[in-house]
Amino acid sequence: MKTEDQMKVPLKHRTLSAAIVDQLRQSILDGTYPAGSQLRQDALGDAYGVSRIPVREALFQLEAEGLVRIVPQKGAIVSELSLDEINDVFDLRRILEPRLLAQSAPCFAAKDLDGLDDIQKRFEKAIKARNVSEWGQLNAEFHMALYAQARQPRTKAIVVALLQTSDRYTRLQLSNTKAMGIAEKEHAHLIALCRAQQIDEACRFLEQHIESVRADLLQVVGGGSIAVRSKRATRAGE
Repeated sequence: MKTEDQMKVPLKHRTLSAAIVDQLRQSILDGTYPAGSQLRQDALGDAYGVSRIPVREALFQLEAEGLVRIVPQKGAIVSELSLDEINDVFDLRRILEPRLLAQSAPCFAAKDLDGLDDIQKRFEKAIKARNVSEWGQLNAEFHMALYAQARQPRTKAIVVALLQTSDRYTRLQLSNTKAMGIAEKEHAHLIALCRAQQIDEACRFLEQHIESVRADLLQVVGGGSIAVRSKRATRAGE
């Protein structure tokens, strides 16, 4: 039987690893580590004052989220912005999120709608203040609040991961005034439809909302992303 001290070791590592995941994820999303950056385990261990074990675990978690790639002989590399990933993520979101909303919205109580209003106000405030670090987080929080009453835990877990993966894409998509204004209006319209219990229309509009974000992202990333341009240039030189 393991002693109490022996049982604490893996828990400590998991706790450290989770904290490192959060910090590295934020650094990738805010551009501190841009696409193509190499994340060295020894350097990160020194920076965080930990051994390489929790750093390695954190990098594996970020690989699962699609934020880094583990490359033989090179280690962890921050993933490039990917058109294929955008399409994959948004195909899944378009399928899963209206399904969640269809089950969740009919069960909304006043507190659920008030919660959506609160998130919407904070979202609008973050946009006006150009607080980039909060855009993706509040967008994800808004969408998950729409699905709060859905009794589909596995589907919700998948959608949480999809929203997390698309966080840096959301920040990129919201980087112009027009996109920010559209996001505000469309989120407000979703709340109004839910409040009026127009469930079918809310689900259709949610699907349109997801598709419009995808289309905007494909134009932004495909038309001018440094990561995409460099990838194309590399392939052209092969």
